[in-house]
Amino acid sequence: MQRILAVDYGRRRIGLAVSDPLGLTSQGLDSLVVSSREEALRRLCDLIRRWGVVEILLGLPLRTDGREGPEAQEVRDFGEKLAARSGVRVTFWDERLTSREALRALHDMGKELRDRKEEVDRISATLLLQGYLASRSPGGGKE
Repeated sequence: MQRILAVDYGRRRIGLAVSDPLGLTSQGLDSLVVSSREEALRRLCDLIRRWGVVEILLGLPLRTDGREGPEAQEVRDFGEKLAARSGVRVTFWDERLTSREALRALHDMGKELRDRKEEVDRISATLLLQGYLASRSPGGGKE
C-alpha cells in the first residue's frame, strides 16, 4: 500500500497529514499557507508526487445536523479540481469534530491556544486521517 494524504482545506491555510506506507498511522505535516486556490493546487500536487500519495482524504465541513452547506460545496469543488490536476482519487470525509478535538489536544498538552492555528490545522488533519484509517481496519476501528 502507498500513502494517503489528509487535507484540512482552508482558503489561506491547509492542514496536512500523511499515512505511513502500510496505512496504519498518520503523521502531521507542516501546514501550507497559500494566497490562492491555484497555489494550493500546485503545492498539493508537489506533495502528492513527493510522498507517493495514492489517495487524498479531504475533510468535508458538514453542518452539525450532517447536511452540506456552502463551505462543503467549496471543498467538493476544490477536491474535484485536485483530483483532475493530480490524477489521484479524492475521498471526502466528515470533519465536524476534528477541530474541536485538536483544540482539546492542544489544551491537554498545556499549550496556549492563541496563535496556534497552524498546529490546530495539522492536528485536525492527523485526527481526520487516523479516523479514516481506523474505519478501514478490521472491526472498523472498534476495540
